[in-house]
Amino acid sequence: MYLRLSARGYHRVARTLADLDGADKVARVHLAEALSYRALADEVRRAI
Repeated sequence: MYLRLSARGYHRVARTLADLDGADKVARVHLAEALSYRALADEVRRAI
């Protein structure tokens, strides 16, 4: 679960989250959720 994503990668994740949410546009909440997955991955990596 290594999420070393570029800005484009984060946008793609955020776009997917927006699609799942039924939103036409990527909102801050979608981008924030995409970024939170990186923080979670870093925590998991440190725990191993």
